[in-house]
Amino acid sequence: MVDKKFIRYFSIFLIWLFSVSGIIGILSPEYTDWFLTKTPFNLMLTFLILLANIAEFKWTLTVAVAIPFFLGFITEALGVNYGLIFGNYSYGENLGYKIFGVPVIICVNWALLTMATADVAKIVTKNIILSSLLGAALMTGLDFIIEVSAPRFDFWEFEHGVIPLQNYIGWLATAFVAHLGYQSFKIKTNKIISLHVLISIIVFFAVFLFF
Repeated sequence: MVDKKFIRYFSIFLIWLFSVSGIIGILSPEYTDWFLTKTPFNLMLTFLILLANIAEFKWTLTVAVAIPFFLGFITEALGVNYGLIFGNYSYGENLGYKIFGVPVIICVNWALLTMATADVAKIVTKNIILSSLLGAALMTGLDFIIEVSAPRFDFWEFEHGVIPLQNYIGWLATAFVAHLGYQSFKIKTNKIISLHVLISIIVFFAVFLFF
């Protein structure tokens, strides 16, 4: 049986190894494209790290994670194909395989961010409405930071290069519903791992606000 402390420390090591390596690699002109194409791998690894540190696996975990996953897919598909929810935008090539114009890894990202921000929100309040609203606000704040680098990284880009207010309202509303569904299952994730995940994402994209 692998020691849980070892798994936690190794997980933290991997989170920061990939984040720091990604920053250095993308800032290196010769390796920028290679590192950017590995974004889906990095997101999937982070998602698996969150799952590996869950205290107790039950069938409800699948349902809980499926809520933000499929909600993310539906809203993204409506956005990409009809300009609904988030506005008119399209995905680039660096996020991998797409279904109806939506990269599958983006749906994983919706689940990942919902899980991590739920942990942080529940540190502040146990009230599901308030924690869902706080979690949604955290996700929207992350999106605000990520949007700056998204076109540069060929992740996605809005029509005419202008990010509408609709995008952030859509993120807040969709994330709130995702949180309500996910948090209602009371999944016992690891708050320390979630904090490291969120901080590493913020650090990663904050660097590219200046470089």
